[in-house]
Amino acid sequence: MANELMTALELLAKEKKINKDDLLETLRAALASAYRKYYNAGENVEVDIDDEGNIRVHTQKTVVEEVEDSANELSLDEAQKLNIRYKVGDVVTMEITPKNFGRIAAQNAKQMLVQHIREAERGRMYSEYQGKENDVILGTVQKNERRGVLIEIGSTETLMPAQEQAPGEKYYPGQKLLVYLTEVRNTTKGLQITVSRTHPGLIRRLFEREVPEILNGTVEIKSIAREAGSRSKIAVCSNNPNVDAVGACVGQKGARVASVLRALGEEKVDIVKYSEDPTVYITESVSPAKVLRVTLDKDMKSAEVIVPEFQLSLAIGKEGQNARLAAKLTGWKIDIKSDKEVGEVF
Repeated sequence: MANELMTALELLAKEKKINKDDLLETLRAALASAYRKYYNAGENVEVDIDDEGNIRVHTQKTVVEEVEDSANELSLDEAQKLNIRYKVGDVVTMEITPKNFGRIAAQNAKQMLVQHIREAERGRMYSEYQGKENDVILGTVQKNERRGVLIEIGSTETLMPAQEQAPGEKYYPGQKLLVYLTEVRNTTKGLQITVSRTHPGLIRRLFEREVPEILNGTVEIKSIAREAGSRSKIAVCSNNPNVDAVGACVGQKGARVASVLRALGEEKVDIVKYSEDPTVYITESVSPAKVLRVTLDKDMKSAEVIVPEFQLSLAIGKEGQNARLAAKLTGWKIDIKSDKEVGEVF
């Protein structure tokens, strides 16, 4: 039975990736607690488990002339029956292993071991996923619930609530899905992982995965404006005059941006060139419309953008989306007008 115990602990430690010594220490504590409970023993009870799995219970008692606390004290007469050299004040270590302790031990140690394993697994997963905060991770959709979408990530599950789901996206069981890990918390209720398909960081990380120049710092993403599930704009610049930032993100024959778009589903992405000159930057931001003139009010941080009449709807976008994204991308309030509207000829 002792050998079976050690074999079981070794298999459990290997399966759950927990240190065997930690399991043994937890088992010792559980058995000591069980002994105190069933035998009304003092706090000095200790349990030893040898390499073969044999269990022995020991206690320490102080030698006294007259015993007042039998759980922690031993009379001088009783002590000297064990060893004539004992005297008052000595501490005696005694084995007190009951014959039927194995059955009691098994009943009481199981719950503590299960709790320890849960805590160890939670700690391991917390360490594993904490380093992945603000990064993209691959998950598998399990099912749709009223509260949100249940997603399996590695050996754990998380719920992606409705507010983190991209509008218009459909999720089905078995679907592989790249999600943005926004937060990992180790709470009393267990490991809580928050993921999102709407966070702008998802766009950033997807481009970093596809564009080596972004990852190595040659190309930099300066700003992202996103309306998840519909359209996004990113502004990029190059720290190397020989590297075209927009071209690097698009890739040969559009391969790099195509990979990003596949991961985003139906969402479209405009890649624009960043500039320190707000006039140039705002001009780029309203693409694909052609801009005729930009007038800045730096005090109000607002800009009047003039475009050809036939491109007004393109510049503003459906339901004003292009203008909204351009304003969010640049940080400027943008008012788009046509040349006909202002009565100017270019």
